[in-house]
Amino acid sequence: MKVIFLKDVKNVAKQGELKEVADGYARNFLFKSGSAEEATPTNLDKYEGRKAAEQYKVEQEKAAADAVAAKLKGTTLKLAVKAGGNGKLFGAVSSKEIAALIKKEINIDVEKKQLDIPDTIKTFGAYPIKAKLYKGVSAQFTLLVEEAQ
Repeated sequence: MKVIFLKDVKNVAKQGELKEVADGYARNFLFKSGSAEEATPTNLDKYEGRKAAEQYKVEQEKAAADAVAAKLKGTTLKLAVKAGGNGKLFGAVSSKEIAALIKKEINIDVEKKQLDIPDTIKTFGAYPIKAKLYKGVSAQFTLLVEEAQ
């Protein structure tokens, strides 16, 4: 019997999959627990509609991430920070500060966990930063750390 899974069932299928299972297993476990529904023509139409809606949502999110990447790619952002007499910063530049700088300068919301900082930023200079915006979409930009006046 073909069924559409409404929930993940361990070692059987994930939510949204269409699979062939034994009749007794479907009737006695999957339907009663609400984990699956029979793949009738009506349910298959709903299934196709849900799949199309999910695909559309993924495409929209990817397009939005591509637009953000185009704005961010290749830009140089300047961050003025306080430092001691020997040129070392008081503390380190965090991803939270970089995300706030991106919001302020370019007006783009980037979460701090999306930023890939190669090393701890504790001195002045230029640092390459990679923003992982979406699965397969990233943008490389430069952070220029300068002394605050």
